[in-house]
Amino acid sequence: MNLGRRISVIVAGASLVGLLVTSCAPAAAPQPAGKTAGTSQTTTGAPAKSSGVITVYSGRAKGLVGPLLDQVAKDIGVEVRVRYGDTAQLAAAILEEGNRTPADVFFAQDAGALGALSKAGQLTKLPDNILNRVDKKFQSVKGEWVGVSGRARVVAYNTQTLKEADLPESIWGFTDPKWKGRIGWPPTNGSFQAFVTAMRVLEGEAKAREWLKGIQANSPKVYRDNTTAIQAVASGEVQVAFINHYYLFGQLKEKGEYFAARNYYPKKGDVGALMNVAGAGILSTAKDKKAAEAFVEYLLSDGAQRYFAEQTYEYPMVQWIPTDPRILPLSQIQAPNIDLTNLDDLNGTLKLMQELGIL
Repeated sequence: MNLGRRISVIVAGASLVGLLVTSCAPAAAPQPAGKTAGTSQTTTGAPAKSSGVITVYSGRAKGLVGPLLDQVAKDIGVEVRVRYGDTAQLAAAILEEGNRTPADVFFAQDAGALGALSKAGQLTKLPDNILNRVDKKFQSVKGEWVGVSGRARVVAYNTQTLKEADLPESIWGFTDPKWKGRIGWPPTNGSFQAFVTAMRVLEGEAKAREWLKGIQANSPKVYRDNTTAIQAVASGEVQVAFINHYYLFGQLKEKGEYFAARNYYPKKGDVGALMNVAGAGILSTAKDKKAAEAFVEYLLSDGAQRYFAEQTYEYPMVQWIPTDPRILPLSQIQAPNIDLTNLDDLNGTLKLMQELGIL
């Protein structure tokens, strides 16, 4: 799918210290798909070509989305300049830069950072043809950001020592002393911190503190990211770890079906099964809004949605794009009901974790 003129993607690496978004590198660029009933786009499921130059602040790692951003540039004819970095720190940079920010689009790892910019009045409403492709629970109430791929929180468990029936229905069950020395977690990971933020929103500050202290009492082993955490589960160094669902499938692709870890989804609306999204919003100060809209539209095209489903093992936000058949369907996840915009108080989460000595 090379309809647009070939352009270069300028990558300005950001020297930010913070959380790292890690995953397996995608293997192929997205391919087009036919229109399905309900789409407001063209018969190819692809966005219209555009032109111009935009700057994208990407909280998603280059290894994860770089091939996709290369493809979007080729296909829609827009010159894309990308600044990669940590989602929270890029959001903070945009807030500090204010009207002077060079960013036209913010491509965030999680909805909370987008919510923070929306509440600060720095995002503009997206057009309906973009919003109509995504379930309303995965977009801003005001239409100022939209989810482009989804990830579920899971408990990875060692299949040689545990069965799914051995695991508690709720994330709260892991505070039981019987799990002492058996747990792994990556507290510096942005998705883990978004999960703690969701716990604060849904259960309150006191309950979130109680859970964190309960896990601390069980002497969890600390890992730098989700990948090392699930590898520790498979090796038997720990028996469970709190991660995002798609890391398992990267390991299965690399190491085969005998990899001794699998995903468990907590039940009954438990926060441990939180569904969060990576998403995008257009800055109110964007210099070329049409080009910025074309970029966001492309992320929701059938081809890009297949990329997320097939190469990064995430949940596509466009409902007619199938997920990997090994992944629990979105309709079967017993996720909590939460407005993802309300996950914007990362500072409160960091303060709590620092106070408890976790960070």
